[in-house]
Amino acid sequence: MHIRKSWLWVLDHFKRGEGMAERRMFAKTIIDSDAFLDMSLSTQALYFHLSMRADDDGFVNNPKKIQRMIGSGDDEMKMLIAKKFIIPFDSGVCVIKHWRIHNYIQKDRYKETVYKEEKSHLLLKDNKSYKYMDTPCIQDVSIPETQVRIGKDRIGKDRIDKNNNKSSLLLFEELGFGSISPIIVEDIKLLEKEYTETWVIEALKEANAAGVRNLKYVIGILKNWKSKGFKAEKPQNKQQNKYSKTSGFNNFEPREYDYDSLEKKLLGWED
Repeated sequence: MHIRKSWLWVLDHFKRGEGMAERRMFAKTIIDSDAFLDMSLSTQALYFHLSMRADDDGFVNNPKKIQRMIGSGDDEMKMLIAKKFIIPFDSGVCVIKHWRIHNYIQKDRYKETVYKEEKSHLLLKDNKSYKYMDTPCIQDVSIPETQVRIGKDRIGKDRIDKNNNKSSLLLFEELGFGSISPIIVEDIKLLEKEYTETWVIEALKEANAAGVRNLKYVIGILKNWKSKGFKAEKPQNKQQNKYSKTSGFNNFEPREYDYDSLEKKLLGWED
């Protein structure tokens, strides 16, 4: 009963955004995953409590104390480690594997962890999850980045290409297709790899001109160009007029996703 109340308290405060003195956040891509939800409530509660008390790099120096405080046993901690939600160190501290996906901390508020030796063994993967390395890493994992959008520092030179044109990511956001998330970044990069960035940019512009601002429509345009030539006219369909341009409907096949593979990649299980 104590564990359940503890878990409900954390979840309630997380949903309302209250009671977090240091504004610790949780990404739904992690806590809504099957891998996370399959764990017991007591294990989930321990994860939330550890995350709430982690420093700005995701390190927790008193996991045993937190376990005792909420009445959690070693089985819950072992489960978090086995499921790769927590990375333990011989020194007794641990780090939240997906900390950088969960939290964005402004540079003027960021305070580096005191556990620099342990931190030197962490590699920051492309999906912003930590990976433990036996030998110290040269890569600096201290630069704060947001998990829900591309911040100014992260975009950097990627905002403008060599010809002073806007990048496809910046154009996606500016034209009103939506916020930039890690999955959107990955999708657009894959499209650029398959069709080139020039095609993606032009397809974004065409979709915007048509008033259909969603990635499925953009993918449909690219597929059409690939089969009929760059900027080929879209075939007229009698049913096309049944839908307004802003309705989001289109006649292109949506992209198929391997959600199991995406979840494993996000959780860092495909090392």
